[in-house]
Amino acid sequence: MMRSLYSGVSGLKTHQTKMDVIGNNIANVNTVAFKSSSTTFSEIMYQTISSASGATQTKGGINAKQIGLGVTTGSTSVNITSPGATQTTGDAFDLKITGDSFFIVNNGTENLFTKAGAFYIDGAGNLATKANGYNVMGWQVDPATGTIKKDTVSALRIMQEKNLTSSPEATTEATCGGILDANNTNVTSADGYTMNLNFYDALGYSYTAKFAVKTVNADTKTYTVELSDILDSTNHSILTDYLNNGGTMTDLFGNPTTTTHTYNLAAGFTYAGGTFSDADGALTYDSVNKKYANNTTHTEYTVASMFGLSDAEAQNFDPANVTASGANSATYSYDTTAYTYELDFDENTGLFNYIGAAGGESVLLKMAALGGNFKNINVDFTTVKNMDNAGKCTMDIDTGNVNDSTQGKGKKLGALTGLQVAENGEIYGSYDNGNTVLLGQIAVAVFSNPSGLEKVGDNCYQKTLNSGEFDGIGQDITADGGKMNSGVLEMSNVDLSTEFTEMITTQRGFQANSRIITTSDTLLEELINLKR
Repeated sequence: MMRSLYSGVSGLKTHQTKMDVIGNNIANVNTVAFKSSSTTFSEIMYQTISSASGATQTKGGINAKQIGLGVTTGSTSVNITSPGATQTTGDAFDLKITGDSFFIVNNGTENLFTKAGAFYIDGAGNLATKANGYNVMGWQVDPATGTIKKDTVSALRIMQEKNLTSSPEATTEATCGGILDANNTNVTSADGYTMNLNFYDALGYSYTAKFAVKTVNADTKTYTVELSDILDSTNHSILTDYLNNGGTMTDLFGNPTTTTHTYNLAAGFTYAGGTFSDADGALTYDSVNKKYANNTTHTEYTVASMFGLSDAEAQNFDPANVTASGANSATYSYDTTAYTYELDFDENTGLFNYIGAAGGESVLLKMAALGGNFKNINVDFTTVKNMDNAGKCTMDIDTGNVNDSTQGKGKKLGALTGLQVAENGEIYGSYDNGNTVLLGQIAVAVFSNPSGLEKVGDNCYQKTLNSGEFDGIGQDITADGGKMNSGVLEMSNVDLSTEFTEMITTQRGFQANSRIITTSDTLLEELINLKR
């Protein structure tokens, strides 16, 4: 009877242990990536009353007579390979890991392992766990190659200073497209039809190159493309600076073409002996304001009104270029040298034929002549068409290659605007200049026996002698077919229906074992009562 008492006690203790495990499972039903545990029972040693005997020729064998001494907890195992359900969060750094691998985190003294991928960027710029601030470990980017260097894992400091910006790029390619209408009034004007090319140098500073398209012969569909000016972001002409410092247009753009402009003196003015006069007498020239004035009447006349000049022509007026052309008359003549490329279209189809010379598809804006921060820009004209568009021109220039608008486009200095995690754990930064830059990669750990890991709380595990070793390097999650899903978390894998069923059987087992004790006590009581 004493044996039954102690067997009942061991049953109570063991079922209480199982109830403790069930309670812990249910308590963690909503814990991120919690892995449920289960309990198995094992018999305690047996007391042998008589040993077994073998059979003889005249008598059969006898089995051993044994009495069990109760039960104990055989094992508590973690259902670590069974995934929990997926919970959508929308947070880019909430990650669900698939497969048997684990995230690697560091608590400041050692590496631990977890399935809970609820991460964030902490105040120091490190990728860390939300629950306890442990650093997420992974691989860094090799600055020489821009690729991941898979050596010993280290903390992923994503928001470090060098990652906050992305390097600018100088523009090297541009494409001119659209419709050039021969009837457009700007194309046929002296100043031509203007196109602007906005581009970047190697430091990310922006500039605007201005081009003018002018008609040579509308019937044969020939035009010229001329570089008018190059302005910085403050509208200051760096082309003028370049020419004033000894630079030449020949080294920059186009083939030189000289044109002579001639203008006759307007009615009401006379010219004799190199002096202009109006009805009231001689006029005096004001070179600053490009005006003539009568000192007696204080009447002023602009050179533009006297010769019918445009504002640009008036700014370049030089009295030395005025010559007498007859009795009391004069002619103002000056030469302009434009650096242009001939633009030719097919006379029958209006499609692009060539630019510069037969067979030419593009021209080179030789910006490298202006300094080391610039690169030459190849401007492709193959998509331009010369057609009737009701007098409207849509011809324009934009950066980028004709076949790939991102190639050679050039970029300003980029500011970090967002972060993404790829399925293989690579972390990319998005920048407002269009760049996407690799910033690091989250590594994972794989164990030969993941169930052998030891729970240490905070959703973390540590290695044991029976789990297998961690080499300090880890591996790419895709190596074993796994992946990381961004914006979701793994939920607990606790099955409440199973836990409640186990709770019922555990409760009944506990009750039955308590009855063993009370029944054994009753038997002992009857034994004691024999003496009465």
